Amino acid sequence: MGPLLALRTRLLPVFLTASFLLGSACQVLAAEEHNPVEPGPELLSALQHGGFVFYLRHGPTDSSIPDQVPIDFDDCATQRPLSDEGRQVMADVAEHLARHDWPLESPILVSPFCRARETARVVLPSQEYEIDDLLRYTAAMTDDEKRPVIEHTGKMLALPVEGNVNRLLVAHGPNLADLMNYFPPEGTLVIFSPLGEEGYLYRASIPPDLWPSLDIHHPFQQ
Repeated sequence: MGPLLALRTRLLPVFLTASFLLGSACQVLAAEEHNPVEPGPELLSALQHGGFVFYLRHGPTDSSIPDQVPIDFDDCATQRPLSDEGRQVMADVAEHLARHDWPLESPILVSPFCRARETARVVLPSQEYEIDDLLRYTAAMTDDEKRPVIEHTGKMLALPVEGNVNRLLVAHGPNLADLMNYFPPEGTLVIFSPLGEEGYLYRASIPPDLWPSLDIHHPFQQ
């Protein structure tokens, strides 16, 4: 397998080119962290075998209700909530995820914000989840406050996944923007390959409106 070519982000290297083993074949895939791409059939098939990290941005929200400062994580009335449309969007995402049935590590890790917790409950109602304070929303933070959140997010994207499962993080768009200059739309599932000490490889993004086309071309659909 050829050498990995690395590009440093602010805190962790994000690889633009990497070699990975899929079955008995070695394939080289390239992706730029600032240029979202759709997942191809081979990646969709590989997700069935685990080893990837999913980063799900919470569903569409009601921007007329801003977060209050300081935030009270125990009082959802002080936070920007999912909109009614957002709940329906994520319910649709839940149906598509169920069809693909990609195995997930338990528990899934979720930001303490109510919109992230509700997203987890809507998308994966039977899945155990754990609140991870270091996945919290970074947009209202100072640079010093952001630093541990960004570092932790990068580490969770890079940490290898044990077993035939995928890790799922449910969090926020600004966190990825701070980490790798990529701001995914609300409700988007972002897929990474964790590379341990070498960092992580951005693989693809699935915004909510892309799921129907993936279902049509999914190799396991009858």
